Amino acid sequence: HYVAEVFRSAAAACYHNLGEILPSEYGKFSTAVRYPMGVISVISPWNFQGILTSRGFAFALAAGNTIVLKPSEDTPYSGGLYFAEILHEAGFPPGVFNVITCSRENVGAMGDEMIEHPHVKGISFTGSTPVGRSIAAKAGAHLKKACVELGGKDSLIILEDAEMERATQAANFGSFMHQGQICMSVEKVLVHQSIYAEFLARFAERAARLKVGDTADKSNVIGPLINDRQVARVKAQLDDAIAKGARVIVGGGINGRFVEPTILADVTPDMLVYRDETFGPVVPVIPFATDEEAIAINNDTEYGLSAGVFTANEARALDIARRLETGMCHVNCSSVNDEPHVPFGGSKASGLGRHGGRWSIETFTETRWITLDRGGRPYPPVF
Repeated sequence: HYVAEVFRSAAAACYHNLGEILPSEYGKFSTAVRYPMGVISVISPWNFQGILTSRGFAFALAAGNTIVLKPSEDTPYSGGLYFAEILHEAGFPPGVFNVITCSRENVGAMGDEMIEHPHVKGISFTGSTPVGRSIAAKAGAHLKKACVELGGKDSLIILEDAEMERATQAANFGSFMHQGQICMSVEKVLVHQSIYAEFLARFAERAARLKVGDTADKSNVIGPLINDRQVARVKAQLDDAIAKGARVIVGGGINGRFVEPTILADVTPDMLVYRDETFGPVVPVIPFATDEEAIAINNDTEYGLSAGVFTANEARALDIARRLETGMCHVNCSSVNDEPHVPFGGSKASGLGRHGGRWSIETFTETRWITLDRGGRPYPPVF
């Protein structure tokens, strides 16, 4: 349902206020108006390709731009050609929405063309931080707008007065939904030391119930990772953590591309799983003593996408949320949250700009100042 909502929200944005009437000391009719930029390049990822592709182009398209979309080479149809077929059937004129697919070997050259071509005025990218850095740097060199939504190392902070059932369910969903292959997945669960043992036991019990296997069988919840490269990345983090003293509380098994939901304890900052984005179903549970310590652990990363805080005290939660270095924070809910009309995006190495609603319209339009001189503003007499 989310993909359909993206298009409804984008259509609704066309009926929002897209400009302002400004005061003038000289009797001018002074306006600030948003205009389409022209051609927008959209580079979309393989995970949640329906959502993240449509979000990347629908608002820019609704604002009056034309689109060149390059889906991930892992999902060329469901992330690209599928949308071309639908928009063609819907009657879009030729040239308004265009899809380019390419092999992995040609990704670099194709990406450069989509950024550097003089007809391209803006870039919408969702994907990894290393690639996003490169895209933003190249866009900046050409003075082009780039909205890049990148990776995360998101925390779920569980305070001592949290409702345990809701908190463990949020941790289970946030850590293992889609095998953890979500930019805003829970990648660290931070738990107050007074409830750490109870939380860990109940979280582990929930995770152990998640069946792993081919999801054509509806009883299986955890499917395969996207490819062998991603499995190797997750295995490297898991092996590194165990070698440095981490304990596997539940899971840890890898069979081909199937990785069991895995909970780790005794994770320390020198471990890869503490520092690097995992993008897989592996999560450390880390105790803390004070709110300040939880905030420090959350902020101890180059990323800053999303977070969740569980507590019965909303004022305390909002105080923590204000001090977290993240673009988004959700009180008494998982870090995995999204709606089409909200400002979705991160801080630090998690991205620049915002997707969604009027924020997408602002990103993919130019503001122009246009006046009508009705007051006869005088010029200096010498002229």
